[in-house]
Amino acid sequence: MGLPAPLVRAAAAAGWRQPSRVQAAALPAVLAGRDLLVRAPTGAGKTGAFLLPLLAQLMADPAAAEARPRRLHALVLAPTRDLAVQTAAAAMALAPAYKTVAAVGGLSINPQMMALRGGAHLLVATPGRLLDLSRQNAVRLNELAVLVLDEADRLLEPAFADETRRVLQLLPRQRQTLLFSATLPEAVQTLAAAVQRDALVLQLADAGDASAALAPAAAAAVLADAAPGADETDLADETGTVALPATLRQRAVWVDTPQRTPLLRHLLRAEGWTRTLVFVATQHACEHVAGKLARAGVAATAFHAQLSPGRRNEVLQGLQSGRFQVVVATDVAARGLDLPGLQAVVNYDLPRSPADHVHRVGRAARAGAEGVAVSFVLADAPGSERHFRLIEKRQGQRVPREGVPGFEPAAPLAERAAAAAAVPQNEGTGGIKGQRKSKKDKLREAAARSAAVHAPPHQR
Repeated sequence: MGLPAPLVRAAAAAGWRQPSRVQAAALPAVLAGRDLLVRAPTGAGKTGAFLLPLLAQLMADPAAAEARPRRLHALVLAPTRDLAVQTAAAAMALAPAYKTVAAVGGLSINPQMMALRGGAHLLVATPGRLLDLSRQNAVRLNELAVLVLDEADRLLEPAFADETRRVLQLLPRQRQTLLFSATLPEAVQTLAAAVQRDALVLQLADAGDASAALAPAAAAAVLADAAPGADETDLADETGTVALPATLRQRAVWVDTPQRTPLLRHLLRAEGWTRTLVFVATQHACEHVAGKLARAGVAATAFHAQLSPGRRNEVLQGLQSGRFQVVVATDVAARGLDLPGLQAVVNYDLPRSPADHVHRVGRAARAGAEGVAVSFVLADAPGSERHFRLIEKRQGQRVPREGVPGFEPAAPLAERAAAAAAVPQNEGTGGIKGQRKSKKDKLREAAARSAAVHAPPHQR
């Protein structure tokens, strides 16, 4: 595929023995200098799809072999420090002779400034920390060759959008721009139109055969088959639904709010899961649920944004080593983290949106592996069912509801079905134009109702 032999050997040593579909399609385009917009599900190999060609570009440049890089070749912008650190570590493993620097918040800025003093070939950064470094004149971006926006949909969420746009204003216009995302909301498409030129669009809606190799000729054919004048190559379907791995099995379990933790303990025993990620809505719930599991004899711990970077790394390593059977996390863990061998994801609290659902459940079933995602649908909170229906609609997949013997909800099945089917008038399909609630409004309200039901008593 045009990769240097040392890079191929390093990739094989890292376990990347064959390119995934998205890698096989993306590599020739990136090496040819094309701008790229990629939508692919979690676990499809997006990190390799930009790291491999970026490092190949460096290895093909004689000037880049100098000990003190003259200019920054590539900037990878990531929404979270965990994803940035993980991406930087992968780059260092693939090309140790080239200088990669990770610049993230939550750590002292001084060592990062020192690391950049001698220049860098590749910088992996979070938007806020990059702006800090720029204000300190610690990084030169005027000669940047390639920009990568990893998890572009997350970078354009309210928490990061302003900083991301400010970063873009610092960069030279003449550059190669690569956008990677699990979803393509309107904000990402608008950004792509503004910052890319003649971009090739690759859409992979199904990661079921993401680990299946495409020969170089086949990859070239994928790129060449775009209709004349078109710039989009769809590697799967055109449904517009969010992308989920085909090897992921989903379950939706009816349960009353107080029974969620006992049900979770039962599933851990009955299914024999040894590596499980449990998602909750708040840091309070994260510590609370992890504590209840630990007191019940389960090797569980919490993972959220208030933990120090060192502790977060310790938790992730503990899950990989088997020290922890369960990690209870907020959505900070849902984006980009690669957790090999993760068997199950449990939505203890339902995600806020379909996009968050994709990033949560995609932690299992990565790179063609099998996995299961279990969502707890609260039988004593009708808003929970409506919320999950919106998620199903967006993902284009119906998940049959089920009950677990011994943990059946108190309300009879017919009563639950009637409550779930009841749609308030202001959520119907009629109404006056301009006064109907948007999908986002419905998701927010449903999430708020669900959160209110299982909030601590003193917060209700």
